[in-house]
Amino acid sequence: MKPLIILLSATALIACIAKLITTQWHWTLAGNAGMCAMLLFTALGHFIFTKGMTTMIPQNIPFKRQLVFATGIAEIAIGLALLWRESRTTAAIVMIVLLCLMLPANIHAAMRHLNYETGETNGHGPNYLWFRIPLQLFFIAWIGYFSL
Repeated sequence: MKPLIILLSATALIACIAKLITTQWHWTLAGNAGMCAMLLFTALGHFIFTKGMTTMIPQNIPFKRQLVFATGIAEIAIGLALLWRESRTTAAIVMIVLLCLMLPANIHAAMRHLNYETGETNGHGPNYLWFRIPLQLFFIAWIGYFSL
């Protein structure tokens, strides 16, 4: 829920600032800046909650810790790349692919009741997927609309 709030709040804030400065809304800039803010926020989790996030990755996948760090770095790079027209399309495609690749980890974590912050089995469980999967689709649609 926090990433969604950051996405929507940052987008509205940037749009309002753009309107005050230029008398136009600049929704493309605002939508991409909002996604950038959200990705910077979610990337922090990869470094703060590394242990918990490694438990989200299925057992048969090696180098879990490195993968968590790599996806955090990727989220930062993609978020920043969304801010420039020249790199926006590539960043958007890479982010959509990354969101699709991360979904199985989210499903795996929910089925095991994993808490991504602690790595313990006191998480939301499968009911969380009723929110998470539509949210993931919303993020993909957002990137498609504002970035492609």
